[in-house]
Amino acid sequence: MIHDSSPDAGSPARAVDLRSASAWLAGHDLADARPTPLLAGRLAVRERARLATYVILAALIIVSAFVATSAFGGFPPHHPLPLLALTASVAGLLLAQWLLDRWVRRVDRRAGAALSRRAAHSVQPGWRTVLGRPYAVFAVATFAGAMVLAASTLAVPDPTVRQLAVVVLIGLLGATAVTAMQLRHLLRRPVVAEDEESLTADVIMRVEDARELTTPSVQWTLPVVLFGTAPGWWGAAAAAYMVLSLAACIALHARTPSCATVARRVMGVR
Repeated sequence: MIHDSSPDAGSPARAVDLRSASAWLAGHDLADARPTPLLAGRLAVRERARLATYVILAALIIVSAFVATSAFGGFPPHHPLPLLALTASVAGLLLAQWLLDRWVRRVDRRAGAALSRRAAHSVQPGWRTVLGRPYAVFAVATFAGAMVLAASTLAVPDPTVRQLAVVVLIGLLGATAVTAMQLRHLLRRPVVAEDEESLTADVIMRVEDARELTTPSVQWTLPVVLFGTAPGWWGAAAAAYMVLSLAACIALHARTPSCATVARRVMGVR
């Protein structure tokens, strides 16, 4: 909670948060805006939530890799225990992400309740504004490509390869569910702002977080589990998928308007 976890206004930690908020504003074309304690607290909580999500996704990758290695020893092909353990782990990680999002929503509600005044805007940003059609298409395409890559090895006669493919598919579905939960949170979390500048910052944070969700880090990482066991044609297809999706990601970030520009359009500010 912002008023629980944040230090007093004069403390060194609060001063660091305010300096970080000032740097964040300057990096998003809001150098003239005042770094308020509200914004500093929200940015600090946002960074903690981001770090926790990185840990959740890293845990998903590690658990998937561990289950994949069990296919080479200790368990015969088609043994259900490794896959059951992976499914249970994915469910636990989804629960952790849900609890994390609930904590952030609670922080925002308490911060809003403590404001002496609230800023409002007639337009509540939807997914087309927060994420944008190009980023949505890219996210769907990279997920579909990774799923097709993994599913294509189910036709390989080798039972070990098929078991690894199932591991990758479960991991990809889990990562996609985590991303969907985060996007839902971004779209539904309350707007917390006390003036036009902090309202613009709120929109920027939403757009920035939504775009970060489209980075296919898990989609690029999990298929590596199949390298060395899948046929050669699959390795060539996987390499082509990674190169093309990386090129598309770079082009997307280079050609689309910045988060600050999108926020100004939403706010009607030039």
